[in-house]
Amino acid sequence: MASNGAARNARQHSYEGKPLKDIPKSWNFTSGLTPDPLYPTPAASHKTPRDEIGPRMVRDALFTWVRPEKQENPELLAVSPAAMRDLGIKDDEKLTEEFRQFVSGNKLYGWDEDKQEGGYPWAQCYGGYQFGQWAGQLGDGRAISLFETTNPATDTRYELQLKGAGLTPYSRFADGKAVLRSSIREFVVSEALNALSIPTTRALSLTLLPESRVLRERIEPGAIVLRFAQSWIRLGTFDLLRSRGDRKLVRELSGYVANDVFGGWDKLPGRLQNPDKPADGPEPARGVAEKTTEGADDAAENRYTRLYREIVRRNALLVAHWQAYGFMNGVLNTDNTSVFGLSIDFGPFAFMDNFDPSYTPNHDDGMLRYSYKNQPTIIWWNLVRLGEALGELMGMGSAVDGDAYIAEGVKKGQEDEVIARAEKLITQAGEEYKHTFLTEYKRLMTARLGLRQHKESDFDVLFSEALDTLEAFELDFSHFFRRLSNVKLSQVATEDARRQTAKIFFHNEGLSKTTLESDALERISKWLSSWHDRVVEDWSPDGSGVTDGAEAERIQAMKQVNPNFVPRGWILDEIIRRVEKEGDRKVLDRVMHMALHPFNDSWTGKEFDGATYQGDSEEEQRWVGDVPRLERAMQCSCSS
Repeated sequence: MASNGAARNARQHSYEGKPLKDIPKSWNFTSGLTPDPLYPTPAASHKTPRDEIGPRMVRDALFTWVRPEKQENPELLAVSPAAMRDLGIKDDEKLTEEFRQFVSGNKLYGWDEDKQEGGYPWAQCYGGYQFGQWAGQLGDGRAISLFETTNPATDTRYELQLKGAGLTPYSRFADGKAVLRSSIREFVVSEALNALSIPTTRALSLTLLPESRVLRERIEPGAIVLRFAQSWIRLGTFDLLRSRGDRKLVRELSGYVANDVFGGWDKLPGRLQNPDKPADGPEPARGVAEKTTEGADDAAENRYTRLYREIVRRNALLVAHWQAYGFMNGVLNTDNTSVFGLSIDFGPFAFMDNFDPSYTPNHDDGMLRYSYKNQPTIIWWNLVRLGEALGELMGMGSAVDGDAYIAEGVKKGQEDEVIARAEKLITQAGEEYKHTFLTEYKRLMTARLGLRQHKESDFDVLFSEALDTLEAFELDFSHFFRRLSNVKLSQVATEDARRQTAKIFFHNEGLSKTTLESDALERISKWLSSWHDRVVEDWSPDGSGVTDGAEAERIQAMKQVNPNFVPRGWILDEIIRRVEKEGDRKVLDRVMHMALHPFNDSWTGKEFDGATYQGDSEEEQRWVGDVPRLERAMQCSCSS
């Protein structure tokens, strides 16, 4: 597995990419799913005046063909080099006029204007539960997908999408636009999360629309982000179909997700050895044939249960990464939860400053529904809604392909059996969710603390106690792990040394007035003693002591998982001000460079891809230093 990944990375870095016009393009989503009946063909949409395609209810469909609105004088502000590479686009393509017009929505690929046929852009139809309440039809209200492309160097397929591209049938009461402020935030955080190996949607480019003025709380400049993902399908896509009783499209969408998004029914996880206690057995095998049903009749797992479990497992892995790295989405509605298990739809997101498990970056979230500590529970709540949408297909067990069921649905007298089976399968999936989440969280936290092997006692003695200590003394979450990465064992070998080392975790202004320094030094010192003993145990299993070489290896390993830079709220606010108010463009390239290389000790003067990088060293040190006291734990609105 590792060798395959290394080989893929080598191919990726040696592949120079192609011009936009030559990268492979497909339209599998629109080829495999049912379109809006008002525009049954792309030509029907294309011949409709663009200003006549606006908000309305769309039924019996999963998408609407709709082209981006034309934009005047778009200004390309920034491009992610990592995104260019991962999409297989030639690096110098970003300098071309064709690229500028493409990323602003003015240039389409695939559509033959003369023949009125070919691949055509689309907006997706979905619904969702927002803050726990059913919101009805939502959909891509300002996002328009262009095509899919598969990078031949990695064999990874992405769907390219413009956010802020104009009105669609799903815009509801909005204007189809995106403001520069939120677009900068999404552009930076998408690429930052990917660099941290946190599953996420991505961002290729950020474009300013100088002729577009957008009304939110104030008049703001408009912008477009070209973003991409393996899939843009959300749990809310299934929610809407369930709310409408659309059994045909639930089945159709399930088949598309299994075959096209996940690569085939046989790629899904087979039945666990003991679904009620996932920890008692090995990871699930793959390769189960499409029509195979596994397990006893009262909990028989057909292919739809395997599909559900795959989505559950992916989202468990995702939220484990969020918790381990202190990231909060801010608005975890079901329409913002990805079937692929990606961080998606960035509104009032944030990285943790001072550790506070009750912190939410969303100032509209007065009940703390989407706070840091609630994220694992909320994602499971969302997945239960998905289980309800797939419940009938899961509950039918081995009879799911019967002609009578496909034609007529669940017959009278079958209901109790189908419901009982579905409920049991969803409950078992809940156990799998917890186990998958905890296993991944432990793995990530073990690495962040510089350990190679996890011990059960680590959870309480090291993980929980570290977080409780950070909370008690209002200490910075990210700085704690990064500064710990540089600590040598000799610095925590004695009580005096530990008390001196403990001070590196304090803010520049010291501790808050409600805490005593002596209490903080005592508690941190005690934790450092436990950490010291575990590191020695882990890196010197024969008891002979940790060698200088092993210590250097541990420190380097910790630096590769504990970022020096994360795009915090105060940094993004500064960048927004400098770009929007002061006309600064270069700052976007600098923050993107740091976001793409978050584990470096420094950036300016260092070599990247064979060239010496020239940034702003003072700016770099400020951004990785103490968060200004009055700008910690910032909140923002959903308005974007």
